[in-house]
Amino acid sequence: MVNLFASFKHRVAVTTDLWTTGYQKRGYMAVTAHYIDDSWNLKSFLIRFAYVACPHTVEVICEALYECLVEWHLERKISTITLDNYTSNEIAMTILPDKLDTSSLMLDGQFLHMRCAAHILNLIVKDGMSVLEEGVERVRDSVAFWSAMPKRHEKFEKMAKH
Repeated sequence: MVNLFASFKHRVAVTTDLWTTGYQKRGYMAVTAHYIDDSWNLKSFLIRFAYVACPHTVEVICEALYECLVEWHLERKISTITLDNYTSNEIAMTILPDKLDTSSLMLDGQFLHMRCAAHILNLIVKDGMSVLEEGVERVRDSVAFWSAMPKRHEKFEKMAKH
C-alpha cells in the first residue's frame, strides 16, 4: 500500500481519531486515507493504528499525524484532514500546515482542517437530550416502581384499563 501512495496522482482526504482507554490511560490514534479511484469508486484504507503517548498535547497530535503522512508519502497529496473538535486538534491543525509544503495544499490550505460532522451532531444531540434528562429519569423511576412487585403491576394494569 505504501508504494501505491508513493506514485499516487490523486488527492487524499484523511480522517483521524484519538482516544484514551478508560483505566489504563493509554492513548491511540487511527488514521484513515480516503480517495476516489479512476473508476470513481471511493476507497478507504486504515493507514495507521498506533499508540500515542498521553496526554494528547498539540505537539504529540501534530507529530503523530505528520509522521504518518510522511511514512505513507501523503504529505504533498492531502486535500483535507478531518478531526474531532477538541481544542488540541484545532491548535494542531494550525501547526501542521507549517510542516507541510503549503504550495501542495489546495487553496493554500484554507480548507485543510475539516471538523467532523458526526462529532458535531453527537454534541448537538447530547445537548438536546440533557434538556429531557429529568423527565426521562422520572419516567424510568415510575416504571421501576410499578414493575418492582407483582401486586403493584396488577394495580397499575387495572388502573390503566379504566
